[in-house]
Amino acid sequence: MSKKINSKFAIILLIVLTVIIGSCIVYKYNRFSIPLFLRIIPSPVLPSAPTVKDIEKFSSEDDFKSYLQEAELAYTETFGMMGAVREISMVEGTTPVPTVSIEKGEVPERISETNVQVLGIDEPDIVKTDGKEIYFSSGKSYYWRQLWEVIPPKIIGQTQVIKAFPPTELSVEAKIDKKGDLLLDKNVLVIFSGNIIYGYDVSNPESPEKKWEMELEDKNYVLSARLYKDKIYLIIKTNINTYRPCPIKPLSVGGDSLTIKCTEIYHPVVSIPADVTYTAIVFDPSSGKVEKNISFVGSSSQSILYMSENGIYVTYFYFGDSIKFFSDFLKEKCQDIVPDWVIEKMEKLTEYDISDSAKLVEFEVIMQKYISSLSKDEELRIQNEFTNRMTDYYKDHKRDLEKTGIIKIGLDNFNVLATGNVSGRLLNQFSLDEYKDHLRIATTIGGSFWGMRPIGGIGESANDVYVLDKDLKITGLVKDLGLTEKIYSVRFIEDKGYLVTFRQIDPFFVIDLSNPQKPELKGQLKIPGYSSYLHPLTKDKILGIGKEGSKVKISLFNVEDPENPTELDKYSLDEYWSDILNTHHAFLLDKKHGIFFLPGNKGGYIFSYENYRLKLVKAVSDVRARRAVYINDYLYIIGDDKVIVLNEINWEKVNKIEF
Repeated sequence: MSKKINSKFAIILLIVLTVIIGSCIVYKYNRFSIPLFLRIIPSPVLPSAPTVKDIEKFSSEDDFKSYLQEAELAYTETFGMMGAVREISMVEGTTPVPTVSIEKGEVPERISETNVQVLGIDEPDIVKTDGKEIYFSSGKSYYWRQLWEVIPPKIIGQTQVIKAFPPTELSVEAKIDKKGDLLLDKNVLVIFSGNIIYGYDVSNPESPEKKWEMELEDKNYVLSARLYKDKIYLIIKTNINTYRPCPIKPLSVGGDSLTIKCTEIYHPVVSIPADVTYTAIVFDPSSGKVEKNISFVGSSSQSILYMSENGIYVTYFYFGDSIKFFSDFLKEKCQDIVPDWVIEKMEKLTEYDISDSAKLVEFEVIMQKYISSLSKDEELRIQNEFTNRMTDYYKDHKRDLEKTGIIKIGLDNFNVLATGNVSGRLLNQFSLDEYKDHLRIATTIGGSFWGMRPIGGIGESANDVYVLDKDLKITGLVKDLGLTEKIYSVRFIEDKGYLVTFRQIDPFFVIDLSNPQKPELKGQLKIPGYSSYLHPLTKDKILGIGKEGSKVKISLFNVEDPENPTELDKYSLDEYWSDILNTHHAFLLDKKHGIFFLPGNKGGYIFSYENYRLKLVKAVSDVRARRAVYINDYLYIIGDDKVIVLNEINWEKVNKIEF
């Protein structure tokens, strides 16, 4: 086996394991040959950068290019395959009922809202209602992939404008020949349809009128958007052109392009696997006019965006200083088996003021010189010593290798207010939550690489919860939750946090966050299966929706005694999948009637939780349910091609339309 390792893939443990493993299978990827075990080495051992301290703007296009070149040398080309694109994230609550211009007495007393994270911040979804009309975007979006790049979807379908109340007058009033996620602000319906965003005046629902359109330029895609205080916060990602990374033109309104100069784009001081530029935009939904914007580079596979009433948080994943990690490993664990000159050279290397890629080249030279001095017998001995010692060392130092950087942007002027970092990587939008000027973050450290098992225990996962102050400085930490597991769902509710991790069983953790300086694990419960979505029914009753085996599983947790959480009840649904496992928007809770709704492939399901026992009170089989809304005491089950209305008093069918 060749001992010459291409510096492009000079991963710390890859080099170590290349030395200590006598033979390996070569896996071809692009134009490089890399050992097969690269595919099963845990991600934390990839190279990178010093501790994050700040972000700054590029000084020029050449500065942008230099940053990209450094990041490319420091990270493997396969980095983008390590995670899914994360949707923009927000904070528990529901959105307020949209304000509509109608006479008093015409609005129903109760109108359901899109299930979101933060009270007052609406999220796009395929269904919106103002209590009189239901707007439903029906049809399909088709995606293509070309060289790992998602091409903008081709939208086939339309938006139905349905007269919903009173239910006896249920009918399709109009159809808009555009399909996509929707936001409704007063009398303006915004449709996110592929690479075009439309604004429609629906004050006369029988005749919607297009008021404006916003078109995304090539290589630009909508990540997501939020509606807050009559303003839409839009996040656009732009694939970086390495030959001409800036200026960028995310979109145009009325033919006028928004142009962002190189010197207006932020980047972390540390090298991150940057492949996109994110642009946050504030615009007026009544006119489509852009009012503010800010741009920053990030990773399409690892960045998450989160919005609270106080700001927008941008996160990005990067690797810690792996050269220092390995240097410290040799010094602390290997002085009896590694010559002094190797340790001395590694210590000096950590102090050099050179790029990460240059350090990796020097590291390779040092290790190659050392390897060449070994006999085959000695190499075999070192193989076993390194493997065992690194396994133990990694358990104590794994948090030094995986980092998530955080940038906080103020809503008033769109300036950067603070920066910070925590160890590990995030799952999704529910991994972040702001409460009383503190940000809570749940992370996973370690774990398998591309879903495969780690080698020799190296990379076994752990899960942490961090509490940060308004300046994004860590004030408290609970660590090592669910060792060998990874996070499947998170929910923060006031001064408590709830985590579900999963490998073979479903540990449900209760965390006390009442003291930001001293958060602590209060209790845990281990049950089969997992929950991928958590929803509070009350402050101390938590609903979990996930899977056990091949069926959708519903669990009802009692956290009244945080030290002894219990599963009050569970229900196995004869469905392989529910859209709630994909999006929290598909969940509907009606507290007045003590029910919640789940869509499935076979139909729609209405469960009662009276006396905190789960009971299936109604199943509707003749609809492929997507969503449900309630207006007064009527439940509207919305499917791909029909709407069915049920009376919530007796669950009798009231009306039905097809389209």
